[in-house]
Amino acid sequence: MIKKINETIDFIMKNDPAPKSKLEVLLLYPGLHAVIGHRISNFLYKKKLFFSARLVSQVFRFFTNIEIHPGAQINGTLFIDHGAGIVIGETAVIGNEVTIYHGVTLGGTGKETGKRHPTVKDGVVIGAGAKLLGSIEIGNNVKIGANSVVLKDIPDGCTVVGTEARIVKRPASEKVLCNY
Repeated sequence: MIKKINETIDFIMKNDPAPKSKLEVLLLYPGLHAVIGHRISNFLYKKKLFFSARLVSQVFRFFTNIEIHPGAQINGTLFIDHGAGIVIGETAVIGNEVTIYHGVTLGGTGKETGKRHPTVKDGVVIGAGAKLLGSIEIGNNVKIGANSVVLKDIPDGCTVVGTEARIVKRPASEKVLCNY
């Protein structure tokens, strides 16, 4: 766990010009604290200690204003910048080197069962206030503009904005086919 925390701190230092030291990130970044809390609650969740897992997640939510369900999967480094008001649902999957800004929701659309939250692949940046809803897949290196509402899969390398989100930029090297 120490190694993963250090990797996350390095990722934050690489992507945020504000911190002056790793110690500052460790002690003063609520996004990092939420990720650490999630690692603990996810461990308990996988051991089927559901009440304990939710208790830990709610304690970290109280202190950080970031809610990450213990069942969510964070598969690498996650930088939660500012953090206030973030909600990440139970079946959400987050890849490596993902950046999420304040007010983002990775949520469901209703009372579905099974996989009902987004899968976010590697290198994704999700702008402030964006809502990603349902069992959708966000491709590698996608950029999602602030306050976008994403309800459909997004192919690798695209930039999307708006409510309902639409692709405004595609990778130059290849033609991308999608439902937009």
